[in-house]
Amino acid sequence: MNRFSELLDALVYTTSRNRKLALLKAYLCEVPDPDRGWALAALAGGLDFPAVKASTIRNLVMERVDPVLWSLSRDFVGDTAETASLLWPDPVKAVHGEPPSVGETVELLFGMTRATAPKDFAQLLDRLDSSGRYALIKLATGGMRIGVSARLAKTAFAQAFDVSVEDVEEYWHALEPPYAELFAWGADGADPPDVSNRPLFRPFMLAHPLEDTALDLKDYAAEWKWDGIRVQLVRVAGETRLYSRSGDDISATFPELLDVLPVEAVLDGELLVRGAAQGGAKGGAASFNALQQRLGRKTVSKKMLAERPAFVRLYDCLILEGEDLRQRPWQQRRDRLEGLMERLPASHFDLSSLVEARDFEHLAEIREGTRDDAIEGLMLKRRDSAYIPGRKVGLWYKWKRDPLLIDCVLMYAQRGSGKRSSFYSDYTFGCWDGDPDRGAELLPVGKAYSGFTDAELKQLDKLVRQTTLNRFGPVREVERTLVFEVAFDSVHPSKRHKSGLAMRFPRIHRIRWDKPVHEADRIDSLRALISS
Repeated sequence: MNRFSELLDALVYTTSRNRKLALLKAYLCEVPDPDRGWALAALAGGLDFPAVKASTIRNLVMERVDPVLWSLSRDFVGDTAETASLLWPDPVKAVHGEPPSVGETVELLFGMTRATAPKDFAQLLDRLDSSGRYALIKLATGGMRIGVSARLAKTAFAQAFDVSVEDVEEYWHALEPPYAELFAWGADGADPPDVSNRPLFRPFMLAHPLEDTALDLKDYAAEWKWDGIRVQLVRVAGETRLYSRSGDDISATFPELLDVLPVEAVLDGELLVRGAAQGGAKGGAASFNALQQRLGRKTVSKKMLAERPAFVRLYDCLILEGEDLRQRPWQQRRDRLEGLMERLPASHFDLSSLVEARDFEHLAEIREGTRDDAIEGLMLKRRDSAYIPGRKVGLWYKWKRDPLLIDCVLMYAQRGSGKRSSFYSDYTFGCWDGDPDRGAELLPVGKAYSGFTDAELKQLDKLVRQTTLNRFGPVREVERTLVFEVAFDSVHPSKRHKSGLAMRFPRIHRIRWDKPVHEADRIDSLRALISS
């Protein structure tokens, strides 16, 4: 664990992407198996130890130190792992021998149950110094937050062993940690892992935001950008799997899609749930708010399956009946997909329609004139583009609708995490439920933690500290003195919030230091934006 804790410490204090890559490459090249494989899995978010939760750590520390000291320290530091690792009392004498390796630690963590975790985890903490304890807690709880994404970890592996990151992505989801086959291939020159006859995830082709509207529409096809979740449906050797954009297997959450694909294929599309389409016709796509009710569920009730049936709106065909189409031009893949549609059940699949326009000005009118709940904007795809993993300039573009804007009042603030753990950077805001000059109350309508500069963050943090009215654990209630202009994509009814509303992707567009709070918007203004 010593080498792993040194890596985490170095990554935490490094903001440079290239420096992070250098640190990761050195670790992967210098540390033996299986430690480097387990570390790689942890950094990529691929490990889960259900017996150890944040509450386990908190309870263990409060048994050994003053609970008030813990609470004040945690509030000040803003990170549970860092606080616990520093407050944990060193044992009176060395216990249980040398610090464990990463492999030994992982084996012990997998062997813990909810009943044994408090005792076993405490013994592990006693074997480590403060840096090791920090690394252990990060590893056990899965909350790394050190500026390393799964993509960066895979890129580091590719650069360390001079292999293609696309190949790493191709094999990654077929293998289990600690990735012995992957290291044998990359580091030792063995044959590539055999991933045939497995329903594998293939990395998605992604789009750049559209900034240049001088593109020739003759070279690009336009289609709607749907507001669901991007998925890949894979059927191989009689087995079907549904993968999210990050490669997570979400098959169990959407069981109705696992027995309906009649051919072996790898299909790219948008996962949506049924709802009322525009104009009142049945069977269209409902808003993301409706889909969200099904996301993350381990089991899906018959009632939920009946009320929120899922379907896939198809974009692309990567592989069809054993033929890899990814190097074919988009137009050819589209033709093959259109030909496939007649073989697919309309109850579970439809085709993302193309948008015809005379020119960009006409396309812009269409884009802004369509406020369907399930539409985020437009996609532009070069007709001759191959299906290339990642974002390649000039091939695919996303052209999202301009956001909706509303003025809201800051009500509550909470500390951020990571490099923002010392700042109040997460803000809850509300709108007036009636006329503020006649005693109307503010009702929370959303929460945001982006859209402001570092300089503005310091100003906001200072305001929160100077205008605090009440404290509720980590949350501070503040005086109603500041207005945010909030940008968001859409708003939907919600039974979970007192206002009865939920915003989609709220972010702070401007800080209205100049605007009196009584001039902020009312709840009725938000309700009026809900699509009928």
